[in-house]
Amino acid sequence: MVVTQNRSRLKPSGSRYIAARKKRRYEKGSLPANTLTASRNVRNIRGMGGNRKVKLLATDVANVFNAKSKKYTKAKIISVVENPANSFFVRRNIMTRGAIINTELGKARVTSRPGQHGTINAVLVE
Repeated sequence: MVVTQNRSRLKPSGSRYIAARKKRRYEKGSLPANTLTASRNVRNIRGMGGNRKVKLLATDVANVFNAKSKKYTKAKIISVVENPANSFFVRRNIMTRGAIINTELGKARVTSRPGQHGTINAVLVE
C-alpha cells in the first residue's frame, strides 16, 4: 500500500484528472506509528535534507511533568485510559498526542507526538 499526499485523482464531477507526471519520492507518506505500551522500540527514518525522524513504535516509560513541583520525572506507563483520536486505541493500548495514560504517578495527558518525536512527554492530570 502506497501512502501519498497528492491531490485526489478525481475531479468534483467524478471524471479523472490527466496525470502530468508520476509520483515523486518527496510526496511519499508513511503509515502511522501506533505507539504501544511495551519495551522500547524505535525506527529511525530519513527525512528531506538528510534530517532524521524517530518513530516510537513502543515504550513503557514517560517523562511526566508535575505542575505543583514544576519537575519532570520518569514514570512507568501502566495502560491507556482514554484517547480522543480514536476510542478503539484504548483497547489496543495505542498512544497518540492527547491520550490519557495511567502511570505510577497517576493519570497523565500525552503532550508530545510519539510517532514524530520518539519520546512520550506527559502532564499530570488532577
